[in-house]
Amino acid sequence: MPDLENASRRVPKATYVPLVVPNAPTAGAHDGQQQTTAQDQTHGGAVVKYGFVRQLALQPGETAAAIQLASQTGGLSPSAVRALQSSAPLLASFEGQPINSGLPPRSAFASLPATHLAAFGRALAQVRQQPAGGTTQTAGAATPSGASVAPTHVDTLDVALSPAQMHLVNTANAATTAFEQSVAASPIGMLNLERIEMTPAGIERGELIATIPLAPGEQTSVTQTEWTVTSQEFTSIVTDSLENVSQTGVTEKTDLAQSTDSETQHDNQFNITASVSGSYGCVTASASSSFAAQDKSSQSAKESRDHAIATTRSASSRVRQEHKTTITTTTVSGTSEATTRTLQNPTANPMRIDYFSLMRKWRVRLYRYGLRLTYDIAIPEPGGALREAHRNLSLLEAAAQQGFVFPVNAADITIASYQSLAKQWGAQVPPPPAQTGSIDVPAPTPGLGPDDDSWHFFSASFSVPDGAEIAGIHVVAMMNINNKGTSDNGGQHHFIVLGSDLNDMSGTMGYDQDVLRGGQPFLQGGTGPQTITFFTQWVGIASISFTVSTVPTAQTMEAWQNAVWSALYNAAQSTYYTNQQAVTSQISALQEQIGNADTLTLRREENDEIMKGVLRWLLGTQFEFMPPGVVDLFTQQKDSHGNPVNDVTYGVSFTGNDLGLSSPVSWSTMYQYQEMVKFINEAIEWENVLYFLYSYFWDVPASWDFVRTIDHPDKTRQAFLRAGSARVVLPVRKGYEARWTAFVELGDLTSTIPPGTSPYMTIAQEIQDYDDTNYPGIPPANPGGPDLASASDAVAACAVALSPSSAQVSIAVDSTTDFLVGSQAIIDTNESGVREVQTILAVPDATHLVVAALTHAHDGTTTPFPIAQQGELGLLIAEWYEYTPTSGTDIAVTSNLATIA
Repeated sequence: MPDLENASRRVPKATYVPLVVPNAPTAGAHDGQQQTTAQDQTHGGAVVKYGFVRQLALQPGETAAAIQLASQTGGLSPSAVRALQSSAPLLASFEGQPINSGLPPRSAFASLPATHLAAFGRALAQVRQQPAGGTTQTAGAATPSGASVAPTHVDTLDVALSPAQMHLVNTANAATTAFEQSVAASPIGMLNLERIEMTPAGIERGELIATIPLAPGEQTSVTQTEWTVTSQEFTSIVTDSLENVSQTGVTEKTDLAQSTDSETQHDNQFNITASVSGSYGCVTASASSSFAAQDKSSQSAKESRDHAIATTRSASSRVRQEHKTTITTTTVSGTSEATTRTLQNPTANPMRIDYFSLMRKWRVRLYRYGLRLTYDIAIPEPGGALREAHRNLSLLEAAAQQGFVFPVNAADITIASYQSLAKQWGAQVPPPPAQTGSIDVPAPTPGLGPDDDSWHFFSASFSVPDGAEIAGIHVVAMMNINNKGTSDNGGQHHFIVLGSDLNDMSGTMGYDQDVLRGGQPFLQGGTGPQTITFFTQWVGIASISFTVSTVPTAQTMEAWQNAVWSALYNAAQSTYYTNQQAVTSQISALQEQIGNADTLTLRREENDEIMKGVLRWLLGTQFEFMPPGVVDLFTQQKDSHGNPVNDVTYGVSFTGNDLGLSSPVSWSTMYQYQEMVKFINEAIEWENVLYFLYSYFWDVPASWDFVRTIDHPDKTRQAFLRAGSARVVLPVRKGYEARWTAFVELGDLTSTIPPGTSPYMTIAQEIQDYDDTNYPGIPPANPGGPDLASASDAVAACAVALSPSSAQVSIAVDSTTDFLVGSQAIIDTNESGVREVQTILAVPDATHLVVAALTHAHDGTTTPFPIAQQGELGLLIAEWYEYTPTSGTDIAVTSNLATIA
């Protein structure tokens, strides 16, 4: 059965290979520092160094203190100290809150060695560990010979630092550690663009499912039940929906292409821990190597083949677990029963009926069709901004779990506080009882006369209102002394309130005073019906009245406090339950927002956060996505009535006929970074960015308990949210290799790197040349469409010596099969250093090729060198066959017992 090329499936793939750049001595390095990293070249690493200095958040005066400390603590040669001191003005320009437009260009850092900057960062952390106004104590070190050398350690005073100081210390330590790690490894790598193509190659009989033996004349009923867990479930694979708008985007899960893609995603998440953006759902991380072999036999090709084979085989295994077939047989002798299928052996010999599964055969080919330069950086907190919803959800859930607590006690309710408490808790409370009251009690005095000297007792009765008690009694009396008192008693009279201290036996004519007893108000605390009894003698005429003052009783005040407390409590409880309902609604809304976002939206959000982190690293932590001056353009635009034109809350801006820029505000601030931002977005294939997530690194330890418990139904988003940092591999778009290398090395879009000063320029040019050499006419990354090219590869070996020639050259080869006139012949290997591409002009016979010219000499007398014709599909680096089960079955009837055995 021929291969069904029109039914071929494509699975995009890539192999990432970090490059190891040989160390080179730094100009002016002293003994013991002869070998440094590639970033310590005289020219290079400008963007990374610039970003590091921005991250330090230098404060006024710290540059000089750190440089002085770095020179004192050792580890740097005198020439390095002088170089660092000469760069002091450059570093000091970043102190405080500098204006972005006033900062030096990134290219100013190209010639500053990374080791010097790292020493400066460590010294800065030590300076910040000193308390304000404190001094440092240095501990000297001694060499093995006993000679004293410069101090190598700084002990700070045992004084607690403020949170702001601790933040600055952590900032310096984290930034320096990240910078040292980033410059220790080469940021340059390469991404081999590959593709797995799977073509149906026929149907073959698979494993034995069941065997049914039949004796002569025996009849049996067979019920066959077949099912699969996902037989009719349709789904759209995440990666296919996101990056590949293919013709087979919605298929049954038994489809090999889709199951392979799903299996690859699982492998990336849990084995390689790679989160992949773009069309490359399968990325092989190859071991670091120098820029050398990229042929079929290279290490990266071998690892790619192994990974691809494991991917397709794991897909077959997954399908086999999901698809099950069960055959039930029932044998009945001498009876007949209608079943799904009735089998009978009409012969006189025993018979066996075998059921086999049908296997689909796939021809799998792995092509390598392109190469991209990559730039490797690490960014902190890739998912920091996306954690906000989870933080809000955590706070709401904590609030929902809190029980109702009412902090007010009845004793806290007073006349002075009850109104503010009612306002605080939104309650309607009863007013307090009247705090004062009075009762006028007139006292009649009948029977008094001018000549009366008898004792007279009078009573004045009254009743204290409910809920009140006597606070005091005041008496007002006017009386005269009768004749008897004047003549017989020497001008005196008696006026006594029984039971009180008022016992007057004088000639006083008027009384206006409080009635006391033992120094306290008379009848104080009395409630209900009360009687005041008083005594007079030698009084002729009298007018006596009592005024009783009342106050609420303690029980009355307590009852009022309890009533107010109950009203406050009920209002607070009602508010609590209302708030709990609102919290529950907010929790449901957040859970809906977090859990029901489609996968495409999640990946887009993650990619945007990665892009934001990359821009901040490359352009500095203070890079402003929206400078204040530009914000003013939106907020200051008014209409003729003075009303704002733009709705900045909902992003409705500049909807009129003009931009309304008649005010002095201009767009000048927008042009500060526009060329750089345009270049970065054009030079990087953002659709193919790869990132690897790392936990804990850069995360503040205080947040670990929360971050590690973040849960999300999408496990890729969950890993993104939990990551403390991300390693981002930026593939450079074809044609931008040299400009990108100049940008990251010198920090300038227009500069060029002097020859020999940076190994990365050479690598960039080699990758560009290699990609052009290997894959002429290959479309860009992310090939689209279902159509496959039909051109094939061809490889031959040449065992003779060839000399350079500008004329046509006839080359003797072992075979010219599949070579075509007009195609490109790739002559020799990459390791030889003389690899070249020439056009095939003729194929005269089975052992000769005629090419247009030869640029280099090639010697195949010792080891034959290859000549390859590259097909349009790319370089075929592996080919194998896979088998996957289907729902079909095959039946075989065997009656020859000899063959059965």
